[in-house]
Amino acid sequence: MQKIVLGFSGGLDTTYCVKYLSDERGYEVHSVTVNTGGFSAEELKQIEAHAYRLGVKSHTTVDAVKGYYDRIIRYLVYGNVLKNNTYPLSVSAERLSQAIAIAEHVKKIGAVAVAHGSTGAGNDQVRFDMIFHIMIPGVEIITPIRDLRLSREEEIEYLKTKGVEMNAEKAKYSINKGLWGTSVGGKETLNSRGFLPEAAWPTQVTKTGEEEVKLTFVKGELTGINDKTFAHPTEAIQYLQTLAGPYGIGRDIHVGDTIIGIKGRVGFEAAAPVVILKAHHALEKHVLTKWQLNWKDQLALFYGNWLHEGQILDPVMRDIEAFFTSAQDKVSGDVYVQLKPYHFQVTGIESVHDLMNSRFGKYGEMNNGWTGEDVRGFSKIFGNQTVIWSLVNEVAAPATGGPATGGQDAAAAKSGGHV
Repeated sequence: MQKIVLGFSGGLDTTYCVKYLSDERGYEVHSVTVNTGGFSAEELKQIEAHAYRLGVKSHTTVDAVKGYYDRIIRYLVYGNVLKNNTYPLSVSAERLSQAIAIAEHVKKIGAVAVAHGSTGAGNDQVRFDMIFHIMIPGVEIITPIRDLRLSREEEIEYLKTKGVEMNAEKAKYSINKGLWGTSVGGKETLNSRGFLPEAAWPTQVTKTGEEEVKLTFVKGELTGINDKTFAHPTEAIQYLQTLAGPYGIGRDIHVGDTIIGIKGRVGFEAAAPVVILKAHHALEKHVLTKWQLNWKDQLALFYGNWLHEGQILDPVMRDIEAFFTSAQDKVSGDVYVQLKPYHFQVTGIESVHDLMNSRFGKYGEMNNGWTGEDVRGFSKIFGNQTVIWSLVNEVAAPATGGPATGGQDAAAAKSGGHV
């Protein structure tokens, strides 16, 4: 029997895939679950037991949480990446990390094929396929749910014939949890209007009042919260989630363009990611120069869009990451954030690299580094090119509002003929 690696979550689709690939296609199925922060230890044990009950030859659990941060999330923070100024790319980033881990497992065990449970209707199919084509070229990609165009009811009926009972009742909301946020899909997200009800959110609001937290960044990475320090930023992210999540912070609905060309809506809750991104950005505005911020904004827009479309392995992403990393050299300090129900506020920062320094003047009040005459000369020179353009292209517009004439001749006469 030939080996096939199946990305396995334990849900209906991947359960179907195990039986179909082994019983109908004759493969030796090796299932792999990639944990990117969405499963508890108990849930992982249950998934493993379920896989073996289905008859897989081997099951592997990959702890990819730290790798997920080191390879992807780190740069989303460095770039302050929010797709369409809203969404922290929770699921798209997670799927890429999972696809990479699955491809590495294929190479490790020498499988001839790889399978995933994506349907033909979403972004994930493209992300998985593309990573596999790049990392394991020549390995056959099999996608039973997509290829056979199966309905949920057909999958359940097939599994019954194999002695596998699955819950026929579909949950009202589809939830995908990971380190960098949780997506929530339901009937309200299938249309252009409607917001998810309170009960649909996985994290319920249990905190009232206000709470201030201090986030400590070192070279752009979150290393401390209040009086706690963490060995790895993933631990800081998880801890901040326990503080901010119960306030209902980070809830929203993202509207965006899918890879396959249609518009889509998805609800998400991402308390820790949203707070971290806003706090990090606030610190950067104090410690980076105008043009560092400008170029970071432009590169981050491309980086987020290209990552969303599955192109994490494009070499240009390494180039942008190198710029992001270089720009973080002075992004160290404390950021103070006020947490409230459904809302948070960045109240200020403290950093030895703060460029808002009273030694050089106070905006709108006084200056210590220049004189009024310095500014008078600077203003004249700084606007010189636009002054020249205005003189060269000055046009006397007719009172009738018709076409203007004689602009270049008039400008030449004013400048002595040297235009």
